[in-house]
Amino acid sequence: METFCSNFDLGSSIPFSVSKSLINPTSKSFFSCRFSPLNHGKTPRFKGVVPQALSRKEPIEQFKKNDFLEKNENLVKWVGKGFVGLAAALSLCCNSPALAESLTVAFPVSHTPEVNTVQRTLIEAWGLIRETFVDPTFNHQDWDLKLQQTMVEMFPLRSEDAAYSKVRGMLSTLGDPYTRIISPKEYQSFRIGSDGNLQGVGLFVSVEPNTGHLVVLSCVENSPAARAGIREGDELLEINGERLDGVDSEAAAQKLRGRAGTIVTVKVHSDNGPGVSGYKEVKLPREVIKLSPISSAIIPHKMPDGRLLKTGYVKLSSFSQSAAMDMENTIQEMETQGVQSYILDLRNNPGGLVTAGLDVAQIWLDGDETLVNTIDRDGNMLPISMVDGHAVTHDPLVVLVNEGSASASEILAGALHDNGRAILVGHKTFGKGKIQSVTQLHDGSALFVTVAKYLSPALHDIDQVGITPDVQCTVDMLNSPKDTFKNKSAPSSLEADSCIIVAEHELDIQKSEGSAS
Repeated sequence: METFCSNFDLGSSIPFSVSKSLINPTSKSFFSCRFSPLNHGKTPRFKGVVPQALSRKEPIEQFKKNDFLEKNENLVKWVGKGFVGLAAALSLCCNSPALAESLTVAFPVSHTPEVNTVQRTLIEAWGLIRETFVDPTFNHQDWDLKLQQTMVEMFPLRSEDAAYSKVRGMLSTLGDPYTRIISPKEYQSFRIGSDGNLQGVGLFVSVEPNTGHLVVLSCVENSPAARAGIREGDELLEINGERLDGVDSEAAAQKLRGRAGTIVTVKVHSDNGPGVSGYKEVKLPREVIKLSPISSAIIPHKMPDGRLLKTGYVKLSSFSQSAAMDMENTIQEMETQGVQSYILDLRNNPGGLVTAGLDVAQIWLDGDETLVNTIDRDGNMLPISMVDGHAVTHDPLVVLVNEGSASASEILAGALHDNGRAILVGHKTFGKGKIQSVTQLHDGSALFVTVAKYLSPALHDIDQVGITPDVQCTVDMLNSPKDTFKNKSAPSSLEADSCIIVAEHELDIQKSEGSAS
């Protein structure tokens, strides 16, 4: 799955409509935008507000007519001086009876149908961001004026791609790499990938916020990329000889995907430690990539006192729509087979649906525990808590994390750790503490908007910090005496994994403490 779903924790779309263009006898086009009160219905099984399912009963913020006209006087003059021969009016209105009239501001409309369509898309995206973006200062810029300036810049363009570049440039001024737009074709691929299968090479990629470089978060097990030795942390430099400077993760994903049986050439840079790095170029065959989010195994585990116990190993690779149900079924099946402890592996899980992460947490937790704390655009902290939760199992649990565990993975790890349900083993997580909503726009494109920040239940800030596990698992530990930890009858793919060895040791400690009490 080439697109980095973890960076885009998806939820309900936000109601917003752009009316069809009205052409009057004077040949002036009118875009009419109506902002509806945000109401996304129920948020099952939770109390509190899920950020991407915001519900607002009060009227939305209104434009002050005089202030708005004063701010945009220059643009009105611009159009009035004959900068273009064809103008459009942006009509902003609200369902609130407090506003009896709408406000109209002129901007130029392209004669090119493709560009005109993207202009409509821009109005739609601008409105969604105006109402929901987590930073109400819009990175300390006049967001209303930014729309009009971009409209003017788009007027002379003659292609859809050039127009979308202007939209992306406008969104980049928000200073948030996770708020962005993807084309209709890219969004279709994104949805296919989220649903289950795609044809590609099996890479999860993301733009690293600090450097802007495309990096590999993980490879799908046994995929062409994994078999070629591409690893998490590698920097993706070229695809089919084309440099990727400034290319976002969706665009890179589109280049990597293709019909099964075709070949794509990628160039990567690997950092193998201080003073050791290398470049390699590999030809990867595209294949049908199956994206089942769950894989599992039962590990027979010998306790220090000689008892033979069973440890359930469950790897969750992404938070898709089926993740919670698949995991619950897996755990219930393992319970019937006499499993007495669990290892939940979130390593290299880049995230996905926030609600799926919250649902997975409830498989392991009881009561009314807080799962995550969100912070809205006004700085208000809103806890999201369970309602009368009932865990599927109370057996000891260790959660494995690493640098590739991001977003919904960090929400889940934080929920289980801070509520005292699990010990975290591994390496510090990625550090993505923001949540996005996704909305399909009228032309089939999709807008991702950062709508909230989040803190763990214990109020730990995760964004650009990550979560530090309770116990590190390192190569040094593998070189230490293994007889205390190692299960010699475990599947070979697991018994050599240092983090699983350490996790088993931590489970031994939990069981011993439980027996002593």
